[in-house]
Amino acid sequence: MTSRERAMEATLACIADGGMKGFTVEDVARAAGLSRATLYRYFPGGREQLVGETVTWEVGRFFTRLADAIDDSPDFRTRVERGLAFAHRSLREHRAFQQAMATDQGEIQARLAGIAPIVVGVIRSYLEPLLAQEPLVEGVTPAEAADHLARLIGSLIVDEGSWDLGDPTQVRELVDRWLLAGIVAIDVRES
Repeated sequence: MTSRERAMEATLACIADGGMKGFTVEDVARAAGLSRATLYRYFPGGREQLVGETVTWEVGRFFTRLADAIDDSPDFRTRVERGLAFAHRSLREHRAFQQAMATDQGEIQARLAGIAPIVVGVIRSYLEPLLAQEPLVEGVTPAEAADHLARLIGSLIVDEGSWDLGDPTQVRELVDRWLLAGIVAIDVRES
């Protein structure tokens, strides 16, 4: 692990311990076993840059783990179901995210909103080639379907609303009735 990655891991640990505002650059340096000068060399914008880049880095690692978790899915619907369930579990078990939501919900939501276009873009880029292989409703293009699904999935990852994404029955209903209906040309409830 590089010094930069150690600093971001230490930032996550500090957030998990005290929230988004409960630590200083010195705390991160100490936790990472680095000097303040080293941290400022990697993050010249200080704490703000360190937190911002750590959030973006962790979101990237989340998507890598997500892709690995759903890679062997037998079909598109199962891939979406597994992806939502994985995202739900991952966020519920993520100490830093849970602490930030408990103590600094507005700040973490603002940071996530700031990178939302990137997140939607990543999901859209992943979904479009998969949707190109699916029988879509007449008039729906893979690009349109991917954009629609990416926005819905991105929203559900952070806030599941009234759905219980820990319940496989609810996840299947959500995917069949609300995410894929009107996009995929087959009756997904019977497939």
